[in-house]
Amino acid sequence: MQDGKTDRIDFLETTTKATAGAVVMPHFNINSSKPKMCEMVIGHSDFEYKVHKEWGNLDPAKTPVNNCHEMIMDSKGRLVMVGDDTHNNVLIYDKSGKLLDSWGIRYKGGHGLSLWNDGEEDYLFICDTDGAIIKTNMDGRELMFIGHPSEYGAYEKDEAFKPTETSIGPNGDIYIADGYGSQYVLQFTKDGEFVRKIGDGRGTDDGQFQTAHGVCIDDRDKENPTLIVTSRAGNCFKRFTLDGKYLETISLPGAFPCRPVIHGENLYAGICWSSAVKFENGVAESHPSKNNPNSGFVTILDKYNKVVSNPGGTAPKYENGELQPMLQAEPVFNHCHDVCIDDDANIYVCQWNADKTYPIKLERV
Repeated sequence: MQDGKTDRIDFLETTTKATAGAVVMPHFNINSSKPKMCEMVIGHSDFEYKVHKEWGNLDPAKTPVNNCHEMIMDSKGRLVMVGDDTHNNVLIYDKSGKLLDSWGIRYKGGHGLSLWNDGEEDYLFICDTDGAIIKTNMDGRELMFIGHPSEYGAYEKDEAFKPTETSIGPNGDIYIADGYGSQYVLQFTKDGEFVRKIGDGRGTDDGQFQTAHGVCIDDRDKENPTLIVTSRAGNCFKRFTLDGKYLETISLPGAFPCRPVIHGENLYAGICWSSAVKFENGVAESHPSKNNPNSGFVTILDKYNKVVSNPGGTAPKYENGELQPMLQAEPVFNHCHDVCIDDDANIYVCQWNADKTYPIKLERV
């Protein structure tokens, strides 16, 4: 499974160390002597959520999943998920968790999913880590295929290309994060013509990435949209102009983020794991330099890119203006791979390497 392998390699290169954080206990329904997961409330400040762990459950004999990688909401309010089980790469839910449709039988590396509306119709961009970007309509009809960048003069033939995410710019340009490959963001026109490579490949310098796992257009400033790129093993996001100039780093110490998701004034992300926590009889113990599995949570940043809530994680803490390492606080999640936010500010969480579990709903309270 590519997620764990890539970051374990990169983790050896990063000097990020995490320290023990305060354990935030979940809130339970006081009327129940035996609390259930659906009665758990997690999060902080104005961003608290009731956990509905069985929201997306389906019959695995009929509609199996392997890794639930990413999810978007379309213009009709439907929740569309992509995964890597070729029985049905794409699942389409309504907000109640009812399955409306499923399709996709050949995306063995089904990983990234982005939505683009041209003003009239919704389209999906699917990243297959086997080396392709596929544009489809909502019924799964393939409309565009982008293969190895050597075909467009962007890479040499022997350079790895394992794309993990796309984002579509205001003019329809396609930004592709090569997160498991050569660690660049590739920019194409909406017609599939190569424009440029963004970033300086793998590394720790400002313009470099350690697992460029996600990418999004940050349009919170309508007059000045920018590009946010994940550097997952670097525990941060990096901001660029739409033509590829590095602007800043948004540090998330202790956290290994997947793709950034913009909703309203906030930035959300699934944290695949935190680097310094494990559970022994329900008690968190610190392991400062160990990349620990099954330790994901969700993080939420405000319009100033300050962390305001970590559902499933420790409360964000700043000392002298610096964010302190963030850890998993409750074993609600395994590896949070993506989040989708609906019109009511509820969060839907997709997980990687989580025993083939379906998406979880976090209901805003």
